[in-house]
Amino acid sequence: MVLTSDGNRHWFRATLPQRRRGFADLPQGKTIDWRLTAEDVRGVATTYFATVAAVLAFIV
Repeated sequence: MVLTSDGNRHWFRATLPQRRRGFADLPQGKTIDWRLTAEDVRGVATTYFATVAAVLAFIV
């Protein structure tokens, strides 16, 4: 969202520190790394199997 005036800002956004205000404040050369790691896959698999086990325990 592009604001034409600082007076139109949202109250919560105005209370945030400068470093937390969004991606528009990032330096131009810096990119965000969104790679999927083995730890992410392990966490998803663990959560999935724990949920399936809990559902099966309640059914049985």
